[in-house]
Amino acid sequence: MRPLPSEAGLGTRAIHAGEAADPSHAYLNPIYQTASFRFDSLAESEATFAGKRAGYFYTRNGNPTIAALEAKLAALEEVGLDEPARALAFGSGMAAVSAVLLALAEAGGQIISQEALYSATYQIEATLLPRYGIGVTFVDPSDPAAVAHALDEAGPRARLVFLETPVNPTLRCIDIAAIAEITHAHGALLVVDNTFATPYGQRPLALGADVSVYSTTKFISGHGAIIGGAVVARASADFCPWLELYRKHLGAVPGPFDAWLTALGLRTLHVRMERHCANALAVARFLEAHPQVAAVHYPGLPGFPDHALAARQMTAFGGMVSFDLKGGGEAARCVLDAVRLCVITPTLGTFDTLITHPATMSHFELSPAERHRMGISDGLIRLSVGLEDAADIIADLGQALDRV
Repeated sequence: MRPLPSEAGLGTRAIHAGEAADPSHAYLNPIYQTASFRFDSLAESEATFAGKRAGYFYTRNGNPTIAALEAKLAALEEVGLDEPARALAFGSGMAAVSAVLLALAEAGGQIISQEALYSATYQIEATLLPRYGIGVTFVDPSDPAAVAHALDEAGPRARLVFLETPVNPTLRCIDIAAIAEITHAHGALLVVDNTFATPYGQRPLALGADVSVYSTTKFISGHGAIIGGAVVARASADFCPWLELYRKHLGAVPGPFDAWLTALGLRTLHVRMERHCANALAVARFLEAHPQVAAVHYPGLPGFPDHALAARQMTAFGGMVSFDLKGGGEAARCVLDAVRLCVITPTLGTFDTLITHPATMSHFELSPAERHRMGISDGLIRLSVGLEDAADIIADLGQALDRV
């Protein structure tokens, strides 16, 4: 396939990037559903293993279907970036996060991280990394001075700053450009979990981050059919070979079929996200006016604390909404038991509207004190707003709220 013009937009890239010309003239990229690749001679094998001949030999090390997905992911992150990007696909979002933390921090290193995170990421940082000699300092990155102070305290041990913005599940936003400037001044790297926003809504590399991390299980694949993850960085970054080495030797690769499904879902990312965002704003406005709702968390609402920041660094406000009920945990239980259209599930980012109670689902492993520090009350409900007619989503939430 001929290369895309450098000025091609995100939607064009989502459809065309990574779609290689196959000798069979297949319209869609084929699925290379194979564990290994054969050679016609020992000399051919030797040249391939030595890197003197282009080719594949074992799917854990590389596969054309996975490579096609990576090309598409990199092309999306390159919008607004003045250099090529490199993407690595992983078997899950947490495999991607783990590889980044282990490869970039190393034993003896110090990570500066926000505390309000996806529960599994927080658990890795708080309980697992210290066992491998990696220290973690938790800060509130909404205060850049706190990040600078933590980096000063870490000194030469500082390896990276880890952000998640918008935050799961409170949707609070962190100033990526400001934190990037502070991080780089201390010789460290900035990693941003961009799962909620996707490259459609926010591109961390263009804002100064060094790494974007994704759970491709969510909006990127969009259909709830696969588990996957990805890491995207500038192709020139000297740590990319380390990330690839960790993925290869830890075996954290996706299967070819999952990679193919993810790439297929990516081709409609831009049109799906446009509808997700429009529906989310309509739902947020409805909830904001409802008498049973104490607070609505959505970056697109003018009254949201981080609205001005989100408007500055995001190109769209995303499909996630959360809200606190005046009646607390009992009211939340009542709403979840009463919904008919919304699907109760711990995941997010599919074509239908998903409803979650973070205190007992996505963040259930955390203590009440930890959840309190993260802003997760018993009355908090998280919505992944789907592609249905907005009026139907609102009607379902309305009848459920009327039962409280």
